[in-house]
Amino acid sequence: MTEVPESTSKGAANGKASSPGRPLPKRFYEAVTVAEPAPSRSGSASAWSILLDGKTVRTPAKAVLAVPTRALALAIAEEWKAQGERIDPSTMPLTRLVNSAIDGVRGREIEVRDDIVKYAASDLLCYRAREPDGLTRRQAELWDPVLAWSRDALAADFVVADGLMPVTQPGAAKAAVARQLIDDDAFTLAAMHVITTLTGSALLALAHSRGHLDAEAAWAAAHVDEDWQIAKWGEDAEAAARRQRRWQEMQAASRLLVLLGTG
Repeated sequence: MTEVPESTSKGAANGKASSPGRPLPKRFYEAVTVAEPAPSRSGSASAWSILLDGKTVRTPAKAVLAVPTRALALAIAEEWKAQGERIDPSTMPLTRLVNSAIDGVRGREIEVRDDIVKYAASDLLCYRAREPDGLTRRQAELWDPVLAWSRDALAADFVVADGLMPVTQPGAAKAAVARQLIDDDAFTLAAMHVITTLTGSALLALAHSRGHLDAEAAWAAAHVDEDWQIAKWGEDAEAAARRQRRWQEMQAASRLLVLLGTG
């Protein structure tokens, strides 16, 4: 089997590219193909793997890089095919995210679910500015419909507070979020956790993953306060570049959810 080069794979497992200044590894393969899963006698879910010159790719932790849908496997294969003379992990967001799911989430699903629920306990959407009026209206415009959806679709009724003082959310609301995550596999949870941490909101992550919001709408809702400040004071280049990188991570997580839903 083929192991992803250390300088590529170790960063990939953490969702990061190679260290600055470290040379990118040379491409060491020609053909990239997808291996169809063998028939399962046990009835367990089959997995599609990626082959480099006929050898199965492994994750940084030496697990087989295999995914549950053909669509996802083909998309990962395209990332490997697109590499030039050197392998650049920053251009392989799905590979990096799948490595994280296999090496970092699988076997730790309960911990990851619990962490997402912790975000729900102090969810971004529940903390409102007292002023100015334009900002409070914009927060209500983008956030209230998501809270209404969570009440209707998830049976999760969250308390909204003015200002930043902590508010204790009902146990029933947090339990409702936990129930939504119980059947999610490691790949789905990896994507959900990325979206939750990027947006600061488990509710936005759930609304997106359940088809209530597209990625752009969830991203806009997560950046109401930031966009208000930018409109007033402008944005420096470093902050803009950082936000663009985070948006690319958001897009990769969103795309992973889509690809997991197609066979």
